[in-house]
Amino acid sequence: MERVMERVAFVSVLLVCLVSVRTSETKVFRLPQLCKFCDAESTACAATGVCETSCNIASICESPDEVCVSAWRRSGGNAIIEMMCHNPALPFYGQYLTDYNNTVCQMKQVEDTEEEVYICSCNKEECNDRLFFTDVSPPPGTESSLSKRTLSLMLLVSLFPVLIAVVVLLSAFYCFHVFDQHNLNAPKTNGIQIETCAIIVSDDDRSDSSSANSLNHNTELLPIQLDAIVGNGRFAEVYRAKLKQGATDESFQKVAVKVFPYEEYASWKTEWEIFSDTELRHENVLQFLTAEDRKAERRYWLITAYHERGNLQEFLTQHVIGWDELCRLGWSLARGVAHLHADRTPCGRSKAPIAHRDLKSANVLVKADLSCCLCDFGLSLRLNNSMSPEELANSGQDVLSARYMAPEVLESRMDLENIESFKQADVYSMALVLWEITSRCSAIGDVREYEPPFGKLKDHLCVESMKDDIIRDRLRPEIPSSWTNHTGVQLLCSSIEECWDHEPEARLTAQCIVERFSEISSTVISVSSDDKSAQDSGNDEK
Repeated sequence: MERVMERVAFVSVLLVCLVSVRTSETKVFRLPQLCKFCDAESTACAATGVCETSCNIASICESPDEVCVSAWRRSGGNAIIEMMCHNPALPFYGQYLTDYNNTVCQMKQVEDTEEEVYICSCNKEECNDRLFFTDVSPPPGTESSLSKRTLSLMLLVSLFPVLIAVVVLLSAFYCFHVFDQHNLNAPKTNGIQIETCAIIVSDDDRSDSSSANSLNHNTELLPIQLDAIVGNGRFAEVYRAKLKQGATDESFQKVAVKVFPYEEYASWKTEWEIFSDTELRHENVLQFLTAEDRKAERRYWLITAYHERGNLQEFLTQHVIGWDELCRLGWSLARGVAHLHADRTPCGRSKAPIAHRDLKSANVLVKADLSCCLCDFGLSLRLNNSMSPEELANSGQDVLSARYMAPEVLESRMDLENIESFKQADVYSMALVLWEITSRCSAIGDVREYEPPFGKLKDHLCVESMKDDIIRDRLRPEIPSSWTNHTGVQLLCSSIEECWDHEPEARLTAQCIVERFSEISSTVISVSSDDKSAQDSGNDEK
């Protein structure tokens, strides 16, 4: 009954807010527009009829107030066209836009200019891709249909606030339900965030890099100064860098820049394509800012958020963690992997499942709040059911890190008819990373110096040297008996063992591990409460 009353109160407050917004005529929340975004380039368009642009780049406008605009001009006999986002409160080619609420881009000539110039504006997704010049007349007999359409649009506009209120109300019920469910199921350890269907950007991401565009479509490169190398990979080097934000050198934001030589174009392109999927955005996946082709330097750049704490392997080498930190690191790691593997976003939108294929502690970053985010998608693979077994077989399985390879990958016996096999290999690797995190937790008692999985075998393992131990002897990292003295660690180790099972089909999924962390945390809280009650009772008897 109390929960029902809470929901009724929540909806009541929401309705009051909606009425207030409507009556006070304040701005309605709008998402930024998606527009074609290409700098000035030559065009065959002769400023007559309907012109299709050749721009194949789209950009999300920085502000919800911006609309799509295009300009056509003739300069020195050459026709030039440009497309971009623009705030109609500011002049465009010396003119204030009056038609920016159109759904099509109707070109109008700009008077009193030395050059022949036409401009247009509109407010519909990528509407500045097709340009209608003023000498285009509607086909005979369409005037009446246009009038009917205008009346229909007017009616729709008048009903729009009511529709918005209904949609927001239904969304509020859904999101409140999702929030409520996760509030019941999420781990109750200190500092763990509650997952909702919205894309969450942590303060760490926001403070480091929020001003950078998600995509850089301008020909002018971003003003970035490389600072120092913070990591070396198989295909690229990672730099800490400064993204200039103002006129002074002191005004900058820290970003990370992954620099690929021209010879590694394929790896750069793979990672860029993975990052470019907007549905990949998640608080436990590294925030992508933009990609650049630095032709003058013959290098390719990927620009992302920067995290001061570095990768998980470095962090575990330098720090011993507590039980709460273990839960936060492990839970967020599993959430990131589960999001990659999912074919739906938390809000239910369709998403391409992705196999990371190189999961290891060096490819996991630690954020300021001690949660994890996945990085380094140069070997990742979109799991498309249309891919043939031959295409999957040629996707570069033999270049993964041998220490973290699943038995079936070492043995080259993956079931290429089933895309789930790639997820199962990821889960095996994730189990080894969870073991690394657990090995540095003070809850297990005596904490040893950090060592990677199978650290006692060799420093640098190769595929052939791993086969006998992993496939024939089914060797796994040691789980000492002392680890079972802590209820939570004991339960977690049981889940880890299920994740690195020799048979891929027997392994848990990443989403199952997310749920297991909730159960483990609840169990530990319950045991701790019982122990405290027993202790208090004993003290009372004394």
